[in-house]
Amino acid sequence: MSNIIYISLIGLLTGVFGTTFGGIIVILIKKLNENLLSFVLGLSSGIMTVVVFSELIPEALAVGSIWTTLSGIVIGIFLISMLSIIFPDQQLSDQESPNAKGQIKFLKTGILLALGIAIHNIPEGLAIGAGYSANNIFGIGLAILMGVQNFPEGMAVATTLVLGKMNNFKVLIITALSGIPMGIGAFIGSYLGSISDLVLSISLGFAAGAMLYITFNDLIPEAHEKAAGKTAIIGISSGVLIGLLLSNYL
Repeated sequence: MSNIIYISLIGLLTGVFGTTFGGIIVILIKKLNENLLSFVLGLSSGIMTVVVFSELIPEALAVGSIWTTLSGIVIGIFLISMLSIIFPDQQLSDQESPNAKGQIKFLKTGILLALGIAIHNIPEGLAIGAGYSANNIFGIGLAILMGVQNFPEGMAVATTLVLGKMNNFKVLIITALSGIPMGIGAFIGSYLGSISDLVLSISLGFAAGAMLYITFNDLIPEAHEKAAGKTAIIGISSGVLIGLLLSNYL
């Protein structure tokens, strides 16, 4: 049980650090340029893609079978798609005229965006927990990768809240809160992963499926929508390269 609590704390710290650091970046630079947002969203999606195909799926296959892995992936995609219907993703409002849009609209968008990211952080935490159950080094590598890809999510939340004229302290509190569910996911993943190899394989597959849905349904389309020129594809490519380097050396 103590090991599960330890893993849960790592997931919690990873989520909170990642989103909060993203919020700090926005506060320091005051206004997040759309091209930069496109790049960091692409960067996040590139890293997550590498995590899925070079870490989660191979590990799920190693501890289970193709059928347990596929079952987990299908369940992950299905459940996250259902959550997306219940809690629709909030697009980052354009920043051309904050006064015309109204501060309240930005605040509402920021809070709903934080809620969506909080929900998305659960399967990412589950990946960390299940990864630790499979191998400690594997879990540490996943935690670092998840922390890095959480930066742009925190930046997206903080940007809308700053545009809504929320004070910096509250912005940081909300961005930090959106990372907490990663600890919950890590607890669930470590607990399920400790039951049996069969459950561990399904759990890793579930995390892979959930992250695939988030990456290709949310992050990549959003990155391209905000792109001017090739910023989105540059971000995605950079994320893939960084993800490969990190996964190789962690």
